[in-house]
Amino acid sequence: MKHISIILLAALLSVKAAGQTLYACKNAQISLFSTAPIEDIAAKTSAGNSVYNASTGDLVFSVAINTFKFPKSLMQEHFNSDYLESDKYPRATFKGKIKEQPDLTKNGSYPITVVGELDVHNVKQNRTIQGNLTVNNGVITMTAEFMVKCVDHHIDIPKLVFHNIAESIKMNVNATYTAAK
Repeated sequence: MKHISIILLAALLSVKAAGQTLYACKNAQISLFSTAPIEDIAAKTSAGNSVYNASTGDLVFSVAINTFKFPKSLMQEHFNSDYLESDKYPRATFKGKIKEQPDLTKNGSYPITVVGELDVHNVKQNRTIQGNLTVNNGVITMTAEFMVKCVDHHIDIPKLVFHNIAESIKMNVNATYTAAK
């Protein structure tokens, strides 16, 4: 009986997935920027992954922390070992839902609101993020800019370097999606 239940559940999930329109992005560009009295800190990655379910509005992002590249190797080392502890917490994720239902059959630009959960440093925070969704000949691009407070994710900044690192980090996300096959 247990096996039949598992088979039925799998069948229901596959039928549900067949009617959904999935879009994927394997190279989302994510940048972070921190301005502080002594120096600015900036890093970028093009290794973000995302899936967008246009039928439900579900949106998922994931990025490996150690893929962020800094202009100074010492900044990158401290970011990974001292602050984000990427060996212990290797990924940042976002799972949410787009509140609006943009018309993906028409070229255009649509403001969107995404409500979900941001998980950084193994600390989850509910977030509402404003962004933009652009449709251009079937290709979907989503962009967003938002702030992340270090304290909200238990990222400790030692008092010794407090003037080097801001308490809030500006994040920029740019993801281009194509229909998943």
